[in-house]
Amino acid sequence: MPPEPTPAPARRAVSPLDHRLEAVTGHDIDTLWAYRDRGVLDEPHAHLVDQHRELAKTQTGVTFYLRLLNRLSSGEFDVDDALFTRIDRTVDQLEEASDARDAAARQMLAALEPIEAAAAAASAPDAKQLSTDDQAALLAIAGGAKLYEHLLTGRMSVTAASGTRIPHAKLQRLEEAGLVVRDTDQPVHAGQPVALTDAGRAALFAARRTPTIQAPKVPPRPGTSPSTPAQRR
Repeated sequence: MPPEPTPAPARRAVSPLDHRLEAVTGHDIDTLWAYRDRGVLDEPHAHLVDQHRELAKTQTGVTFYLRLLNRLSSGEFDVDDALFTRIDRTVDQLEEASDARDAAARQMLAALEPIEAAAAAASAPDAKQLSTDDQAALLAIAGGAKLYEHLLTGRMSVTAASGTRIPHAKLQRLEEAGLVVRDTDQPVHAGQPVALTDAGRAALFAARRTPTIQAPKVPPRPGTSPSTPAQRR
């Protein structure tokens, strides 16, 4: 009897909660995983993505044993005691994988539901929105930035790792809003590191959300142009 196939590498976008994760964040799964690896996400969203990764991993296990069970019952193998043993073992493994998947789903839901509630509150008409200028400043700071004081003029400004310069007044407004923080233990003339707070990361993440679910386009009927409405028979 041929050896059992090895599990395929974990794939993204395979969990049963993908649609809710994408809906609440406005980003697809690959983008969220990339943001997590780059450290852009605030703590709640980072924890949520970690839970999604675990759920995706356990879902891959369920899929693997389902495919194996389907192969064993496909008629490819002789019907004998060895086949029955393999089927029994695979059913037990599938049950264990399903239990692990359900446990991971509960953990993800525990992380997801508070974020869904917060997103609903943030979408209220009176929710404060970041300006485009503030978004650009926070995005530049997210990549690394320092506040410098010019030794001759005494003027202060923020220089981001990308080369973007941010006025000191802008930094002060962002600090007052609790969106950024400076490392005041460092001297200003040498450069004080500036970083986003958790609130700043959350605000930037929410401001950059884009819809990922769009209404499907209905293709035109054969013999009609896209601008020609279909005629009812």
